Amino acid sequence: MLADGLATAIEERSLCVLHITPEMAPFAKQGGLGDVLGSLPKTLRRSGVDARVLLPCYPGVLERAEKEGFSCRKLSKTLNVALDWRVYSADVLQVEAFGVSIYLLEQAELFTNPEIYPDSLSPETVLPFVFLSLAALELPEVAGWKPQILHVHDWPTAILPAALKWHHYYRKMGEQYDVVMTIHNLAHQGIVDPKLLPTWGLEKDAFSIKGMEFYGQANLLKGGVLAADAITTVSPHYSWDIQTQDGGFGLHGVFNEMRHKLSGILNGIDYDVWNPATDRVLPANYAAADLAGKAECRRKLLEVTKMPDDGKPIMTFVGRLVQQKGVDILLAALDWTLIDNCRVVLLGSGMQQYVDMVREFQRSYPEYFWCCTDFDEDLAHLAYAGSDMLVMPSLFEPCGLSQMIAMAYGTIPIVRGTGGLADSVIDFDSSPDGTGFLFSDYNADELCQAMYRAFDVFEDKPRWDQAVQNAMRADFSWTASARTYIDLYNNLRNGDPLM
Repeated sequence: MLADGLATAIEERSLCVLHITPEMAPFAKQGGLGDVLGSLPKTLRRSGVDARVLLPCYPGVLERAEKEGFSCRKLSKTLNVALDWRVYSADVLQVEAFGVSIYLLEQAELFTNPEIYPDSLSPETVLPFVFLSLAALELPEVAGWKPQILHVHDWPTAILPAALKWHHYYRKMGEQYDVVMTIHNLAHQGIVDPKLLPTWGLEKDAFSIKGMEFYGQANLLKGGVLAADAITTVSPHYSWDIQTQDGGFGLHGVFNEMRHKLSGILNGIDYDVWNPATDRVLPANYAAADLAGKAECRRKLLEVTKMPDDGKPIMTFVGRLVQQKGVDILLAALDWTLIDNCRVVLLGSGMQQYVDMVREFQRSYPEYFWCCTDFDEDLAHLAYAGSDMLVMPSLFEPCGLSQMIAMAYGTIPIVRGTGGLADSVIDFDSSPDGTGFLFSDYNADELCQAMYRAFDVFEDKPRWDQAVQNAMRADFSWTASARTYIDLYNNLRNGDPLM
């Protein structure tokens, strides 16, 4: 008999997993999904899993691959998918990055949007995502490699498990694969006209209460959830949240029914990218044992934002300017607390109404509040390092990465205890191992109280230093989460209980 460790290693080497995704850092990224796909397959690969990625080749993707120095080759065969009463063809480029094989679909007619996601869904704007999903089932013929596990992400690839269940041709492949579907944000579900389904090859039974039907429309995410073999969310709390009426966005009943195959696996962050000791963007590096460089980062941040240093804590917000992120209660709370207690740096783009609000706030408080409403990755690194506190008053938060990054940089998070925020931040006033400050109800008054608790601790240097050390010792690497995914994959292959 093989030793347990050797048997496990052999079993994991035999695991072949294909991630199908609309975004992956650093090639194409709009949000946290891109960060996850930039990290998880790499960690799985290091654990012995043959994890690969299928990604659209949007404008600019090849240039980024070249800039990063990744090797690229075109496969000899063309990939074809029948859609909308015609055949769409794509060249497949194979890029090797971080030890991971990434297949880029080069289809100039469909993949034209460098922003990845359209402003609204129509027969034309949803078609690229359907092609991406079905292309995964044609890839083995082109690549000469076949996965056992298909891992899809959010509504743009939810049509894949649905096709294995309801497509007139691909349903015959249903027994060949196990499908994992990860929900990164339930607020986006892919609601389309049901008349589109037959044009994609789906049979009539796809549009039913036990299928994609959703208040007279077709819900792609719902179809994927029902058809997938396993469903994961990006944190344990979020897997519970989506089973409630408040957090389920109309699908809480479906998730309750599917809870036997639903689990939450906390995202991690990539410490190759987010590490103050090695971060090349910073004016000075630092670590938990020597925080001198953090003071230099603070000085540089104040220089960039042209705010005076009066010794007050610097609080930062890094995120999308959308309702989900709690911008409205944040500005209300700052209106009460800003001048006497802190200085605030806000980085984010998003809905115009919130962009206008934060710009007006800066005009009202130019010495205390500074904002940048354009995406700036380097500035985000400096904000995490140069600030003392991070604020995330989210209405809901599937996982959140900003709080994990902030802790790595010794910046203490002030967060609402929802979703992944509740899973990753320990309240400092409630535990000697505390790493931040939490509040429960979604309102400006509770957020203010959490801020005041943080301000009080900031004035007590020994306690603040302890909070910083606790935060920087927290480990949110992908290693543990990848191990959980590997267990899930193996359970699916072996027919064992999922979790």
